[in-house]
Amino acid sequence: MKNTTQFKKEFFKLSLVAVTLFGASCSSPKAEDTKEIATEHNEAKFDSTNNEKDANFLVNVAEIKLGQLAKQMGRTERVKELGRMMDDAHSKCMSSLATLAATKSITIPTTPTDNTLSAYKDLNNKSGADFDLAYCDMMVNGHKDAIVMFEKEAAESTDADIKQWATETLPELRMHLDHAMACQKEAEKNKATASK
Repeated sequence: MKNTTQFKKEFFKLSLVAVTLFGASCSSPKAEDTKEIATEHNEAKFDSTNNEKDANFLVNVAEIKLGQLAKQMGRTERVKELGRMMDDAHSKCMSSLATLAATKSITIPTTPTDNTLSAYKDLNNKSGADFDLAYCDMMVNGHKDAIVMFEKEAAESTDADIKQWATETLPELRMHLDHAMACQKEAEKNKATASK
């Protein structure tokens, strides 16, 4: 039972990071948070802490897709390019994540979570240099958090497949962080210039 709880906790952490990183188009608000539903389903399925930990990791990967919004609302080509990169990466990641989760009988969110909807709404209310900087800041912070979570899962997971997936995903996350940080620097300069 202890292993199940640990598994769920780690799986949950991963889903949060993914939500912060990748993206999902926004529709109307949901009555129940899809991440909570997925977590509850997984808690009912697993009886070992390690399984719960890995399930929580996968739930946390499955959350947001703000790249499409950046492609539409980005002021600079660099922000739009980052949005395209995140949108493409999210689609690829979600496909491999869904396959992995299915092989492990792990439930993951399939629609935007409450956190995703909130982030989307916040960004959608911004424009110009404010949007660019907010989006870049979100991508930098999200990728930093994701890297920490993926490194931990790659080092500590007792499931060989999930451990391998986390390990293989890390280089792409680091590359995305580099792009997001370069975009953030440019957005900071553009906002400072626009403020003058």
